[in-house]
This record gives sequence, C-alpha cells and structure tokens, in this order.
Amino acid sequence: MDWNFLRTGIPQIHLNRLLPQLRWQIGRLGAAGKIGLGLWVATSIYFFSVVLPQETVLRKLKERAETLQTQVSSKQTPGDAETSKKMSGDQALQAFYDFFPRIDSSPFWVRELVRLAKKQGVDLSSSEYRLVNENDERLARYEMVLPAKGTYPQIRAFMADALEAVPAMAISAIAIKRENVTSEKLEVRLEINLYLNK
Repeated sequence: MDWNFLRTGIPQIHLNRLLPQLRWQIGRLGAAGKIGLGLWVATSIYFFSVVLPQETVLRKLKERAETLQTQVSSKQTPGDAETSKKMSGDQALQAFYDFFPRIDSSPFWVRELVRLAKKQGVDLSSSEYRLVNENDERLARYEMVLPAKGTYPQIRAFMADALEAVPAMAISAIAIKRENVTSEKLEVRLEINLYLNK
C-alpha cells in the first residue's frame, strides 16, 4: 500500500469536493451576503492583529499604574500628612505664592517659550510683551501676545509643551486663521499670561 497516497491523496480528494460546494454557497449569498462575509473576515483579521495585542499592552500599563500607585502611597508617611494639615493660613498662603516664579525670571521663561516653539517647528514673530504690576497685588502678570505659524499638530504640541514646562502660565485667548482651505499652515495669535511673584 502506498502511504504517500494516503497522506496526500485523501486530503486532496476532500479539497476537490469541498471547493465547488464552497463556491456554490458563496454564489448563493448574493452581493449583500458577500459584502457581509468580507466585512466579517476583515474585522476578524483586525481583531486578532490589532485589538488582542493592544489588550496585552493595556493590561501591562494597568499593572504598571497599580505598582506606581503602591509606591507613591508607601512613600507618604502618616507624619507627612499631619505636618501638611498643621500648616497655618499664613504658611499655606506663603507656600502658594512661593510656587510662582520670581518677577526677575521673566526673560528665562520667554526664552523657554521660544525654545519650545523651535523644538516643535512653530515660527514665532513680532511678539508683544507687557508687565502688569499693580501695587496692592502679590502677583504680577506678564502679558504676552505671540503670533505663531505652523501646522495644527505643531501648534497643539507647542501649547502642550509650554503649559507643562511653565506651570505658572495660562493661555487666555487663541485666534486661529488659515489662508485657504488647502493650506496646512495656520496663523495663530496666542495671548498668554505668565504670573510672577513680586
């Protein structure tokens, strides 16, 4: 007896019988059924190639977040919580004002904004600066108007980096203009307030 025939011949015979039946069944589906079958196959491929791997990444990130939360909670001792509760009103107010950068550090923060703009590929031009310093206030406000040009992702990344790097800064107004619909470059006018401790 030829064992090679048994190993390769029998599956080939079944395949030769199965293919015409499969073609006939697919032909019975019609156009809507074929589209549905195609969508089902495409979603199955997408699920197994994209969604399942992302679930493992998400699970790892959740485990990492739990680990970091445990580390943070273990670092905070009960004595730390008690000392923060015992802070008087004047001490808390002073701690609040100490958070803000000194008034003489404004050139550093302007340079930092220019550096972040260059990093993201945003063009800054003809900026306006004005220091608002009222005598009875503990904080001074450094108002900046920054005309910028760049693509939407570049402008958005610049604003996100600026708010992260300069926590005492607030964006008070944004005006966006595009020359025409096909242009990728935006002209943006950012009004920024930097709060400084006197």
